[in-house]
Amino acid sequence: MTTADPLQSGRARSRRRSAFGWYASARAALDRPLTAYYLLLGASALLLTIGLVMVLSASSVYSYEQNGGDSYAVVKRQLMWVLIGIPCAYVASRLPHELLRRFAWLGLVVSVLLLALIRVPGLGRTVNGNTNWLGVGPLVIQPAEIAKLAIVLWAAHVYARKEKRLGSLHEVIVPVVPGLLLVIGLVVLGHDLGTALVLMAILLAMLWVVGAPGRLFTVALTVVGVAAIGLASTSSERLQRITNFADPFKDYHNAGWQPAHGLFALASGRFFGEGIGASRQKWGELPEAHTDFIFAVLGEELGLVGTLLVIALFLTIAYAAVRVAMQTRDAFVRYMTFGIVVWLLGQMIINVGMVLALLPVIGIPLPLVSYGGSALVPSLVALGLLIGFARREPEAARALAQRKKARSAGLSAGRVS
Repeated sequence: MTTADPLQSGRARSRRRSAFGWYASARAALDRPLTAYYLLLGASALLLTIGLVMVLSASSVYSYEQNGGDSYAVVKRQLMWVLIGIPCAYVASRLPHELLRRFAWLGLVVSVLLLALIRVPGLGRTVNGNTNWLGVGPLVIQPAEIAKLAIVLWAAHVYARKEKRLGSLHEVIVPVVPGLLLVIGLVVLGHDLGTALVLMAILLAMLWVVGAPGRLFTVALTVVGVAAIGLASTSSERLQRITNFADPFKDYHNAGWQPAHGLFALASGRFFGEGIGASRQKWGELPEAHTDFIFAVLGEELGLVGTLLVIALFLTIAYAAVRVAMQTRDAFVRYMTFGIVVWLLGQMIINVGMVLALLPVIGIPLPLVSYGGSALVPSLVALGLLIGFARREPEAARALAQRKKARSAGLSAGRVS
């Protein structure tokens, strides 16, 4: 007994040292100058790859039925948007802040014009009860997705210029709040409740970041709640979805059909999933399987492990971006970063909440994963901006310069030898 106690104490000390060593190593890795840059780059690339795989799987049956036997029609279009979006994201990551900010007002004006054009007969397209698409010939886009990026850029630019005057409530409100409410109002006219809520979340996030008083949030949340109920009451289908979302099986054959089959898909996946391509719900039972409810197919084919991986990747992006925002001395970068994080993370939370029947079905895609070029390209550009902010931080820029210098020295030595 007396000999066992010292041995047990020694093992306990060894385990504590080992745990402390792992913790210290993790902290050291996270504290490196380029950590945020690599986390943003890696998590974005993984989400985009998972998205392409899941769009291929979730859309295969739909593509075959709608495109004359071509099971790859939808994923080919998504791949085309990826090939457009990645160069745009690269360019965005390299744009100097001063040049980027010159597009702030232009972006807002263009977004408002595009949203207004939806109301022009012959140009606006109605999809699933929402008139939020703009069509010119074969080209169909969703201006609200472009507006998300535009309003974040514009609000960050305006608040950065007013950095020293933000103690005044008037400076906080004007012109950002009226400008964003104009955009939100145009989206509401198209009966797109989900996108309107995301835009309102961006507005509230920007107000919180610049230190708006608490009473402003109380008024804003009250107005949002009343407006959401009022908008929902204009459509019997939307009202049924909102009132029955907690128990989709109560109205299984009507408003509960989509969320119920989303739950069936997640339950079928269990821990490790049925395997890529093995979803049964995508065979016509689950509406919007490759768009709004792609997370359900992901859960069915990749299981709990796959769904947690996707959520962890979004949280990784949020962690890295917030770290950049907290460390930067540039007010524009700080505001822009927080706006993008709320936009992407907020959409993820709403989408996952819809699939889990924790929130009503309001038609919000999962960023980088759901099918759709109108949503994908602005999201990639936003992530490109975040990656550019991370690589321009002084310590990160020095680390990249040193790495480039060391690589050049190595190549020179190799040529000499």
